[in-house]
Amino acid sequence: MPEEVQHEEEDVETFAFQAEIEILWELISNASDALDKIRCESLTDPSKLDSSKDLKIDIVPNRWDCTLALVDAGIGMTKADLINNLGTIAKSGTKAFMEALQVGYISMIRQFGVGFYSAYLVAEKVVVITKRNDDEQYAWESSAGDSFTIRTDHGTPLEGAPKKVILYLKEDQTEYLEEQRVKEVVKKHSQFVGYSITLYLEKEHEKEISDDETEEEKDEKEEEESMSKDEKKPKIEDVGSDEEEEGDKGKKKKTEKIKEKHIDQEELNKTKPIWTRNPDDITQEEYGKFYKSLTNDWEDHLAVKHFSVEGQLEFRALLFIPCRAPFDLFENKKKNNIKLYVRCVFIVDSCDELIPEYLRGVVDSEDLPLNISRETLQQSKILKVIHKNIVKKCLELFSELSYPGGLMHLFCPQLGIHEDSTNRKRLSDLLRYHTSQSDDELTSLSEYVSCMKETQKSIYYITGESKEQVANSAFVERVRECGFEVVYMTEPIDEYCVQQLKEFDGKTLVSVTKEGLELPEDEEENKKMEESKAQFETLCKLMKEILDKKVEKVMISNRLVSSPCCIVTSTYGWTANMECIMKAQALRDNSTMGYMMAKKHLEITSDHPVVETLRQKADADKNDKAVKDLVVLLFETALLSSWFLPGRSLDPLQPPHLFLSSPLPGIDEDEVMAGEPSAAIPDEIPPLEGDEDASHMEEVD
Repeated sequence: MPEEVQHEEEDVETFAFQAEIEILWELISNASDALDKIRCESLTDPSKLDSSKDLKIDIVPNRWDCTLALVDAGIGMTKADLINNLGTIAKSGTKAFMEALQVGYISMIRQFGVGFYSAYLVAEKVVVITKRNDDEQYAWESSAGDSFTIRTDHGTPLEGAPKKVILYLKEDQTEYLEEQRVKEVVKKHSQFVGYSITLYLEKEHEKEISDDETEEEKDEKEEEESMSKDEKKPKIEDVGSDEEEEGDKGKKKKTEKIKEKHIDQEELNKTKPIWTRNPDDITQEEYGKFYKSLTNDWEDHLAVKHFSVEGQLEFRALLFIPCRAPFDLFENKKKNNIKLYVRCVFIVDSCDELIPEYLRGVVDSEDLPLNISRETLQQSKILKVIHKNIVKKCLELFSELSYPGGLMHLFCPQLGIHEDSTNRKRLSDLLRYHTSQSDDELTSLSEYVSCMKETQKSIYYITGESKEQVANSAFVERVRECGFEVVYMTEPIDEYCVQQLKEFDGKTLVSVTKEGLELPEDEEENKKMEESKAQFETLCKLMKEILDKKVEKVMISNRLVSSPCCIVTSTYGWTANMECIMKAQALRDNSTMGYMMAKKHLEITSDHPVVETLRQKADADKNDKAVKDLVVLLFETALLSSWFLPGRSLDPLQPPHLFLSSPLPGIDEDEVMAGEPSAAIPDEIPPLEGDEDASHMEEVD
């Protein structure tokens, strides 16, 4: 007997098809095609619209039958159309219609028969009831098997609506019967379809009626049922006497609430595609309203660019510049900065190949296919041409806003420099900053370079949270003393910008908060620096031993004047400001935090009395506890003044190192060390004036 071979059961996972290609989007697009066809044929034969003059699309959910119906007043189908278009998968009646027309002014957005079969992702059975002019009414039915049926339909005639698609939804797809779900899909994908889309919902509302009205309604209903059609006559109401009416007024009638059903109609696409209109006919208020509905921004846009391109390539674009950087700019998540439409039908809301991330807007193309995928988007030559034209228009818009004394400091060029290497040079010309010599006006890098001194070889900049913070920083003391201008970069995006913008007009950008700051010095200054390094070499080694791994090195500084110390970072690491930005991100990548964290270098000033006193104490006794405490205090003070502790601001008029050389007022050190109470604190706290209850309670105790 052969041995039984036992096979281990493999882990098998079952997945459901994801209906990312929204069903309503497909069917609404098909209905729009049918409406386009009937309108096209009516140009030569107006009688085609006799049965359906109101060109619209209706959506009718039915909870009782678990069905979703889409009704349109389009061209309808014959029996042959049903066999050819719905009987052959991927057969397109619209495509054949376009080939027969052989004209380019009609644009059909959907190939009926292709997207139609996506309905079976949510429906177990689909029924199509349709009627063509001067033809019978037919019903096409299939349950997604290998067959379908067509029969002559003798049901309710489709008056004014030649096609009706009924989806018998699966048990787990009843979400398409929910009002909110239907509105969500229509708003996202078909909001700008050129025909009215109406949602029909059966709703209930409560109504109060009296007992007499209830009984009268029941009697009337029974009487009508018992009467024949011939016996039914107009009802004549009896008029009672005034006495009876006065008597009735004195009686209080009982009321009860009943629920009445009614059909509620709501148009889902009231907003029309503003980008298809002439820009001269659109007001700034209309642009602002559309921008807020598009982006959910509570502020108005800063500027708008509305244009169209025609010729071998045809598309329209509506671009907005926000007033400020988005609050989630640095979060690692999907960006929805642009909406791509094909003939007013929504395709995708995240298309990095199409528009820079630093803009918001809409692009509507006539040349892209509606069923375009992510892969074809990346390889599409049409998309590359659109991108090139959009970037060109963006730069024109930036230039309009960047005139001398322009509107404001824009975050767009900074973000563009970070992302767009091709146009980095042109975008860098649009940068505007406050500087140490510009007062309240904004200065371009070109203006900065034109005002540079002959001895200045680099563009000095500092990044921070605000203009006041960087202007009073210890890092700019020596640079400003030398008469050099410092660029104040106070936007978080500036940290990303300078990582890509290494130089401008042949001048290297140098951060004054990083190591290796080179300033022009004469022979006397160089000699003094060498003497200071030799004199403080022992102290620097001792401070490094005390601080250990907290710092990379300790050295004499050439950038400080009045401050005793500061902490600078390595050339290729994060600045203190960048480290605070990254730590503040909720969705930060902790794997990169370790090797990108700033390497701290402690720099001290040889001319400062605190540092000189520390050197003398260390030379006398390097093991003195006061020396170690003072070194740690200097380091922690430098952390605070160099912005490594976010959320704790300093008074620029009272630097923290002043506390190192000034005693705390009002405190006797001997009393504190001895544990005696301070004389400033009374032994007993007298009760407040008028607090008699408190005094009485003390007496009772």
